[in-house]
Amino acid sequence: MKRILLFSIFSLLVISSLQAQDKMTANLLWKLGRVSAETVTPTGEVIYGVTRYSISKNAGEQNLYAIPLTGGEAAQITNTPGNESGVQVLSNGKLGYTHDGQWWVMNADGSRGHQFTYADEPMDNIRISPDGHYILFSREVKVKKVLGKDIYPDLSKSNVQIYTNLMYRHWSHWFDGNCQHVFYATLDSTGRVGVPVDIMKGEPYDCPQQPFGGPEDFIWGPDGHSILYVCKKEFGKAYALSTNTDIYQYDLNTGETTNLTKGMMGYDTQPAFSPDGKKLAWTSMKTDGYESDKNDLVVMNMDRHYKLNLTPAWDGTVNDFRWSKDGKTIYFTAPVKGTIQLFEVKVPDNLMVRMIPVVRQITHGMFDIDDIVGQKGDTLVLSRQDMNHATELFTYITGTNDMQQLTDVNKDIYGHIKMGKIESRWVKTTDNKKELVWVIYPPDFDSTQKYPTLLYCQGGPQSEVSQFYSFRWNFQLMAAHGYIIVAPNRRGLPGFGVKWNEAISKDWGGQPMKDYFSAIDSIAKLPFVDKNRLGCVGASYGGYSVYMLAGIHHNRFKTFIAHDGLFDMKSWYGTTDEMWFANREFGGPYWDKNNKAAQLAYTKFNPSDYVAKWNTPILIIQGGIDYRVPVEQGLEAFKAAQMRGIKSKLLYFPEEDHWVLKPQDALVWQHEFFSWLKETL
Repeated sequence: MKRILLFSIFSLLVISSLQAQDKMTANLLWKLGRVSAETVTPTGEVIYGVTRYSISKNAGEQNLYAIPLTGGEAAQITNTPGNESGVQVLSNGKLGYTHDGQWWVMNADGSRGHQFTYADEPMDNIRISPDGHYILFSREVKVKKVLGKDIYPDLSKSNVQIYTNLMYRHWSHWFDGNCQHVFYATLDSTGRVGVPVDIMKGEPYDCPQQPFGGPEDFIWGPDGHSILYVCKKEFGKAYALSTNTDIYQYDLNTGETTNLTKGMMGYDTQPAFSPDGKKLAWTSMKTDGYESDKNDLVVMNMDRHYKLNLTPAWDGTVNDFRWSKDGKTIYFTAPVKGTIQLFEVKVPDNLMVRMIPVVRQITHGMFDIDDIVGQKGDTLVLSRQDMNHATELFTYITGTNDMQQLTDVNKDIYGHIKMGKIESRWVKTTDNKKELVWVIYPPDFDSTQKYPTLLYCQGGPQSEVSQFYSFRWNFQLMAAHGYIIVAPNRRGLPGFGVKWNEAISKDWGGQPMKDYFSAIDSIAKLPFVDKNRLGCVGASYGGYSVYMLAGIHHNRFKTFIAHDGLFDMKSWYGTTDEMWFANREFGGPYWDKNNKAAQLAYTKFNPSDYVAKWNTPILIIQGGIDYRVPVEQGLEAFKAAQMRGIKSKLLYFPEEDHWVLKPQDALVWQHEFFSWLKETL
């Protein structure tokens, strides 16, 4: 395929449209190319994807690009309509990738790209075996009959769903009897795919994990004769109550499956073999039913199945990791004080020697490292972002402080707009702890002026307020509208030790609310903050925080915006999907009157119990297919505000889930968000 230079007609159009621009706008935000890392080739080419969205088509398209590891000009190497991803360096040196459910192949330089397989049904998350003789993929299969037309074939026009167990819906989809399974098949030199073998045949379980799992959930063994996959082998109520995923090994020769993590009761994910294939590493949590438990890095000898935890004494939690090329080191990312940094830990040759390896942080700065893409020689390729810049690729020379930007996909936009300053401040909390607070300033900040200020409440509840770049909760865009943003790392966020992270469980409406007040009260004392124009915004747990603060803020705020927030704890417990989350965070069900911790959640920490004290305008945003925080939460909150005579607006997205993903919906979200602030603040 002909290499197409990155500097394109699109770039010229962007430059033209920016001539009159000097600050970020919602439309500009959606013109940004979204970079996703793919791989590093043995010849030193870095392959990555760029997704660009069409507002008129209400959709995005990802194409693949290549850039030399040493830097230089990037080249577009795919331009077929649709999305290309899942790049793999093949044993013959060529590149393979997935496009429209089929496997495509191109030369290492990006030329002569062509469709290689013509399977009867589309394949997802494709991986080719090390010897090139097999193809591995996932596909949806029917495992249960829950639809009326499946149970009663003579009533084919019926529209009925019949359930006898929980998990009848999950995040954004109703269970229709189908699950994602892992398949393998033979693959010959002509691209012909043999008869697929379902290695989970008849099992009512999912791999990849739903809804967020991907190709990282199943991998080839080093010899190409085994498959490792991640799965939570529970169904119905048991599935709703557990986070116990395990790593299974399937033997192609015998058809037998072995649980490699049996007895490890929390999440076990991200299996990855060392370069020599003798060791397996993965991330592991200890506690069943706790999604935000400390995530450790575990390594196992494949011959003896002896396991060693590499991070038990380290006071942090692992995000993602990658083996070094020599297999002696594992690099991983982890949250640190409002950022995400790169770490390393040495892997002992003999895992049976009882020792605790030393964890070392090797990058420092005001940024988030999203992913470790690959390594060639002493150079690591990383993806990185910060509050003012979307993800780009960087190189890092191991053993040094040398980090250099490799890609600059959005330079034509960022080069023509002004950026707001980002500042970190430490605030004293009500219990004499220190809380890190990010303060984001407008691009034309003038300390002699007074600015309206927004308190941003993070979701999760245990997801870090790091240097993330959001295409909805975009701090640069908020600042460009003339607002100062206050983003606290309140109780319950990773990056400040395990104890700080765990402190929010069973205390949703307690100390975290005090932490919010500590942050906004401290920043409001600054001479350039207009105390009479404070707003409060947030989504998910952040939306819960908005609803809660609306009843206890004592007239601090002039306006509120809540997106997919939890409003009434009893009705939420009765309609949400994964019950392990509710039981862990609240302590148990609302009917357990003897459970003091649980009862706090349904009384003292229940926002709906404070509606009588609501007195401030509120914008309520709700997704129609959000089954984690279902629609009645937003509708109940809006009805309460309306019945109380409070200025309020409901922004309802029937086809959006816990997020807003469609471009035109997202633009409406942005326009309504800022219109509401302009009107009420």
